[in-house]
Amino acid sequence: MSNCAVEITLMGRTYSIACPSGQEPALQAVARKLDQQLAQIKARTPSLSREDMVLMAALNIGHELYEEQHKNQDYMSQMDKRIHLLQRTLEQALVERSARED
Repeated sequence: MSNCAVEITLMGRTYSIACPSGQEPALQAVARKLDQQLAQIKARTPSLSREDMVLMAALNIGHELYEEQHKNQDYMSQMDKRIHLLQRTLEQALVERSARED
């Protein structure tokens, strides 16, 4: 897969970022989200340096990612339990059917 350059704008500055072909929309969406986070942080605390704003945005987005991963793990655990219950139910039904046929 080849890379291409995608231009994104963060806090009024344009950056050219290498991106795998086909992933440009995802990179642009992430850049828009990051730019929105930075704008919100700047509005709340205009005295922060650019570096501090980027750090705060990274922490905010990292926290969102952590929360989503935690939700996903909980969901996967619930699905594993349901699948296990379904397997036991099917196995029991097959055993009962087999016993009736004998």
